[in-house]
Amino acid sequence: MESSKGNERGNHMNMPIIRAQNVSKNYGKTAVLRNIDLTVNEGEFTAIMGPSGSGKSTLMNVLSTIDRFSGGEVWLQQQSLLSLGKKELRQFRQERMGFIFQDYNLLDTLTVKENILLPLSLRGFKTAEMEKRLATLAGALQLEAILDRYPAEISGGQKQRTASARALIANPAIVFADEPTGALDSRSATELLEELASMNGRFSTTILMVTHDPYAASYCKRVVFLRDGSIVNELYAGDQSRKSFFDRILEAQSLLGGGRE
Repeated sequence: MESSKGNERGNHMNMPIIRAQNVSKNYGKTAVLRNIDLTVNEGEFTAIMGPSGSGKSTLMNVLSTIDRFSGGEVWLQQQSLLSLGKKELRQFRQERMGFIFQDYNLLDTLTVKENILLPLSLRGFKTAEMEKRLATLAGALQLEAILDRYPAEISGGQKQRTASARALIANPAIVFADEPTGALDSRSATELLEELASMNGRFSTTILMVTHDPYAASYCKRVVFLRDGSIVNELYAGDQSRKSFFDRILEAQSLLGGGRE
């Protein structure tokens, strides 16, 4: 399998946010991740792809501290996860990470505005600062008209944009997105991907996204391919068009033998 790392200008100018070294994850006698070495730098928009069972979601869970790894070491912003206890890991997640899930995870009893502001409310932010951050994100994600509605009153695309705003409101060091377009129709998926790419470009938000969809991955700057728990290939978008990058992703995916899940 080729390793297409051409045209990586700027990728290594920034500090690493995530660095995984020789990381493994076992469930009983089953090895799910095998000796993973991966670095994600500030400002990258990276996709993790691979056939079903390749370890994509497990890798994201390990890197985001949701799950413990069995061997190796992971650093987030140069902080070794092995040095953190459960309370410290929970605080680390709250202060430095944002999460976007396929099923939105919105609270039905809160308005869109209240859902977005929840991470800041739990941390005791002042109202003026919360409103300032909300105004920026609501404008960027086209949410101003629905801030007073409840989740049951908005569309799937609006729910996912709300979840994205909630993930970004605390200015996290990195956003983890697990199949964020999986429950959306094609139009809503495109809108969300364009907005994530815009946020990445405008605010240098670091995003790590698990996806099975080459179309979604084509919005990223880099795609990492897994097979049988190991990294087998990487592609970089460089200066090529998104259509050209999409074609290269499709070709690489076909060589993996997994196709779409």
